[in-house]
Amino acid sequence: MNAIEALVCELGRLPGIGRKTARRLTYHLLKSSKDDARRLARAIDRVASEVRVCGACGNLSDVDPCEFCRSSRRDPAQLCVVEEASDIPAIENSGNFGGLYHVLGGRLSPLDGVGPEDLNIRALLRRLGDPVREVIIATNASVEGEATATYLQRLLTSSADVSITRLARGLPVGGDLEYADGVTIAEAFAGRREMP
Repeated sequence: MNAIEALVCELGRLPGIGRKTARRLTYHLLKSSKDDARRLARAIDRVASEVRVCGACGNLSDVDPCEFCRSSRRDPAQLCVVEEASDIPAIENSGNFGGLYHVLGGRLSPLDGVGPEDLNIRALLRRLGDPVREVIIATNASVEGEATATYLQRLLTSSADVSITRLARGLPVGGDLEYADGVTIAEAFAGRREMP
């Protein structure tokens, strides 16, 4: 296999990148300067060699413990449980959470052979207790995410004296009812509140 096809194949293995997009990216890189291509290669090599899993929370970082676990500005009483490290930037960008995180490393999916023992749940249980007062379950609103949230809620209720909360679900701001699916509308009705 020649160098161009090898790069197309490697790029095509990335999530959301099909063969056509991989080929387009490859030719874009070929038209770019060699410095641009080398900078990209160095960045990929650096991520591969320097990024590791935080021993405290499971986040991906080039330092251990990660920036969130090391920060004295974070509230250790709140622990937000997410499926993947890639979920953390979205929560951080909202500016509404100042606690610590715990990354499960996936979600329960019996059809894919992913059970509780495959997730970072034992480490979560070890983190409970003082000073943690609230565990916020922030798994995705998929079938697997809901199953994971329900499993965690049952497990944490029976094994810890903490408040367990779940992120609200429902219609997004600016969303139209006609485009919302039935599950989203049902969640919006379930989470409705009185108007001030």
